[in-house]
Amino acid sequence: MAVKILIVGGGYAGFYTARGLERMLKPSEASITVVDPNPYMTYLPFLPEVAAGSIDPRHSVVSLRRHLKATEVVGGRVTKVDHSAKTAEITPETGEAWVEEYDVIVMTAGSVSRTFPIPGVADHAIGMKSIEEAVYVRDRLIGNFARAAALPVDSPEREALLTFTVVGGGFAGIETIAEMRSLATSLIEYYPQITIDDTHFHLVEAMGRIMPEVSEGMAEWVVQDLERRFVNVHLNTQLQNAEDKLVQLSTGEEFKSDIIVWTAGVMANPMVRTTDFPIDERGRLTALPTLQIAEDGTVVPDAWTAGDVSAVPDISKTPGPGGFCVPNAQHAVRQGKLMAKNIVAVLRAEQPIEYNHANQGAVAGLGIGNGVFQSGKFKLKGWMAWMAHRVYHGMAMPMFERKARVFSGWINNQFLGRDIAPTEHVLEPRVFFETYASRPKPKVEEAPKADEAAKADAAPKEDAKA
Repeated sequence: MAVKILIVGGGYAGFYTARGLERMLKPSEASITVVDPNPYMTYLPFLPEVAAGSIDPRHSVVSLRRHLKATEVVGGRVTKVDHSAKTAEITPETGEAWVEEYDVIVMTAGSVSRTFPIPGVADHAIGMKSIEEAVYVRDRLIGNFARAAALPVDSPEREALLTFTVVGGGFAGIETIAEMRSLATSLIEYYPQITIDDTHFHLVEAMGRIMPEVSEGMAEWVVQDLERRFVNVHLNTQLQNAEDKLVQLSTGEEFKSDIIVWTAGVMANPMVRTTDFPIDERGRLTALPTLQIAEDGTVVPDAWTAGDVSAVPDISKTPGPGGFCVPNAQHAVRQGKLMAKNIVAVLRAEQPIEYNHANQGAVAGLGIGNGVFQSGKFKLKGWMAWMAHRVYHGMAMPMFERKARVFSGWINNQFLGRDIAPTEHVLEPRVFFETYASRPKPKVEEAPKADEAAKADAAPKEDAKA
């Protein structure tokens, strides 16, 4: 009888696990199901370039149904797991929830933006964890240029439209602010009413430095490069309020900012709290280096985890903070590939292998023609680092047809320039139709007949005489 394998989450780890299982197990051996609210895997390192219009949004995602041919893909969320009964509650986008039985479960639900209860953030900020967020930032930034160009130079509305804020100085935040700055600089050519001095970019970082993954010297160079490109870098600074899009910093500085992007950290998907699996103080599933879920070192049978949702011990020579693998794509992809092998090994009564991967380095794109790369003591800056960034991530993108789309898009942009047409109204696609659509005329009550009207008029008169 085929083993039922349920994979919770179709991100890096979930996608590569399912793909590996498809290759190693026959349909008669196992049935594989992936549950995710999105029908695609998002390649997160490309989101800043999507926000800058350097990559077509659809090229940075991988269709689960197209590339997982032997896997059932379920659009929905796993809202509860009872591993003692080996059941999972699945809630679709529409319709009633149902309970799914399984034999083996793989927890790869990923992470979400980690925020703090700062006034205004939940109402006005946006993250950089989904393709929809990146598309919104791109369209809003371009649209703001068009709106600002039609306003008086000294109007406060114009200044707010041309002020952009990114909170968080990690890789995601640095790449996002740099790519947004690159896009804004290129837009000035098309808006003679706007100069570079009219645009204001702010990076807010609570720590005293940015990008902890690289050396301090490299981080300082990035700060200098951003400042050279008219980005205000606020170190040792916290966002205290963002109500009505009025950014208030711990330094006392405040300014109106139409776009506020939050990239200050991630946390494990909170759905793990609705399971009976062991979790650590940071809300991550506790695991062994073999990627098996474990409690106090004891394996939980038939339960596996990988990626951002898990606390996998880092047994390499250069372990991450706290001795665990850091939540990034580099680990999630490799863990997914190994987990598929380990699941098959256990099913066949063989021993699983421990995950041991040394960090290969860090690479970041800082806008067209600019970037940084560091692996050990080897460092690159500028154009060469930018090329290394594109080659590395272009090749790391899953599936050949996705790689081809990404590289061809980059080549087209090199010769044709990036597309600067905003598509903001795609968020409200029916507005244009509704504005001009004909509607039924309101019904008018028929006037009473003559004799009935006469009686109605006579009645009050008689009452009056009485």
